[in-house]
Amino acid sequence: MLYSTYEIQRNFLAGASALANVGMELLTNPSNPFSYFGGGPILSSALEVFAHASAPRGKPSFGLETTSVDGKEARIIEQIEAVKPFGQLRHFVREGVPEGQPRLLIVAPMSGHYATLLRGTVERMLPDHDVWITDWRDARDVSLSSGNFDLDDYIDYLVAWLEHIGPGAHMLAVCQPSVPTYAAICLMSASKNPARPRSVTLMGGPIDTREAPTVVNELATKRPISWFEHNVVTTVPAYYKGGGRKVYPGFMQLAGFMSMNLGSHMMSHWAMFKHLVEGDDESAESTKKFYEEYRSVCDMTAEFYLQTVEEVFQKHSLPKGELMHRGTLVDPGAIKDIALLTIEGENDDISGLGQTKAALKIATNLPDKMKKYYMAPSVGHYGIFNGGKWRRDIAPIVEEWIRQHND
Repeated sequence: MLYSTYEIQRNFLAGASALANVGMELLTNPSNPFSYFGGGPILSSALEVFAHASAPRGKPSFGLETTSVDGKEARIIEQIEAVKPFGQLRHFVREGVPEGQPRLLIVAPMSGHYATLLRGTVERMLPDHDVWITDWRDARDVSLSSGNFDLDDYIDYLVAWLEHIGPGAHMLAVCQPSVPTYAAICLMSASKNPARPRSVTLMGGPIDTREAPTVVNELATKRPISWFEHNVVTTVPAYYKGGGRKVYPGFMQLAGFMSMNLGSHMMSHWAMFKHLVEGDDESAESTKKFYEEYRSVCDMTAEFYLQTVEEVFQKHSLPKGELMHRGTLVDPGAIKDIALLTIEGENDDISGLGQTKAALKIATNLPDKMKKYYMAPSVGHYGIFNGGKWRRDIAPIVEEWIRQHND
């Protein structure tokens, strides 16, 4: 019922968005005298903001066509490899680049957004790395015949994709996948898997949410799992390929994140409106691009969502040494030769300070020289992996860490 109600609202807003676009185009037409004076510019700007905010969105593309390697332009070809029901391994192949650059698997979150949320992360790492990324599917598009997908499956996918890439790779996990990434390298270390990575970078991830709990963490601990199951899990309508599948819908997660910082989002749209009125299209376009990505959401399976809430946020199973994977204990002490870099943002309101750093503490048998921590000053959650401070201040630290441990 909830999903169907949302779909009705979405379809209504899609029509309203189309009408607003028509009105905006009429008011900005050079042959229309109202486009030059009176309330024309103000009304057209308001219509454009509304049209953008209410438009339906699908899965965005990475849109990365070229990069610069050693001062030379290299064309990028996206290849899909190791396809699985709930995700695929996407490889950014650069033409004409000499072999030998570090192979990097970027682990994208499965948390309501597509892997393209890390477009800026991929783009920054492309010049000096052979980049791969986990490209998760929208659960509503996966038929029931494909089975379930939970935290154990997520870990299995990461191990299989590392094996596909081959020995000697590196990993970079952003936010939510820090836990399954850490679990995967624990299991691979314990089994002496030759494809275990040489280094792992964890950024803004909930390794131990007992450290500096945020609003997100507190919400997950205030109610029993049964509450989440009955209030945020819903069924995919029959007209989708995954009809009948239980999911935590992306639109609910987006609503939650928007409500956390509603004032900031309102001010962003107000600033966008003013830029349009003033004719500052470049500044308005920057806001548009952010929200194009931010509002592009996808569903995750109910079993994965509920297991993550219970194991990561309520039981704290990983830092307590109690996390199990298919009957096997996930032992952080098994990590002995994988270099760990943890990065946190000073102003992160999703993963508080110390939550990611905890990964270093629980790796009790890893030498100190193979551990590194960096706290990015004045950086929020999204600034850790995107934007100017990521490109200028944080990425060089990641690159240097990979270089140090590439042999």
